[in-house]
Amino acid sequence: MKEGFPVYSIQNFETIDSRDVFYVNYLSDHVKTHHFTEFPHKHDFYLTVLITHGSGKHEIDFESYDVVPGTVFMLKPGQMHFWKFSSDIEGFIFFHNSIFFDEGHLTTGIKDFEFFSSLQNPPVVYLKQQVVPLIVGFMRDLVAEYTQERYHKWSKIRSLINLIYIEIGRSYVPIYHIESLTYLKKVRQFEDLIELNFKFMKFPKDYASLLNISEKHLNRIVKNCLNKTSGAMIQDRVLLEAKRMLMHSQLNVSEISDELGFSESSYFIRFFKSKTGNTPLNFVQQYMQQ
Repeated sequence: MKEGFPVYSIQNFETIDSRDVFYVNYLSDHVKTHHFTEFPHKHDFYLTVLITHGSGKHEIDFESYDVVPGTVFMLKPGQMHFWKFSSDIEGFIFFHNSIFFDEGHLTTGIKDFEFFSSLQNPPVVYLKQQVVPLIVGFMRDLVAEYTQERYHKWSKIRSLINLIYIEIGRSYVPIYHIESLTYLKKVRQFEDLIELNFKFMKFPKDYASLLNISEKHLNRIVKNCLNKTSGAMIQDRVLLEAKRMLMHSQLNVSEISDELGFSESSYFIRFFKSKTGNTPLNFVQQYMQQ
């Protein structure tokens, strides 16, 4: 069954590099030439947007965020979003795939930055006023480097991205800060496994087996790092996908239930109501009235 919402890759945008691994632009120019970003969609790349002027709303996975100068949005692959900007919007936007960033850094990976490390962490940071000019300078250099052919062009682009991420990271406040590197690694592996398997694997014991640890230890790790159970993490991911499909696919409730691995649609409806307080159809109706 095919979902109704689009998933865009870098080649869907007007890039100047045939490899289609990186894109950067002034935000005002970007929104003028890519009107489809005003409608719900996903990406298969990491995306960063800095707002320097204007206003609006940006919805990311059913959470609405105010668009004000100094806001940075950082989206991970697979997150659903759309925005409505004022006509005077200004800022910068860039995105890249994980390979592009990771291949240029021997000791730092894209998921080492907390805003990209976990779906549990928010995709937004409101920068302090004194930090904005520094990041704007890096962004301008990024645009200039991208639009010209210079010696070590791509090395400089990767370096500028790294500097931007470092400065954003210094202002970023994650919901959860994980101090144990061993636990951090396991949580990331667990989240990656959930992303791959949540439609047909619903029990923590199955993920614990893939991680070569006991279910009890998995729960201990998740509780210590994220203050929730491993089962709740799995259910949260199922619920998020259910909301996405209800709002932005052409499937009915029964078909969505099948897609998400429920043996009966009544089980799916019961699960959804226990998590949201609404039936799937009531959720859609209320969302449309907002």
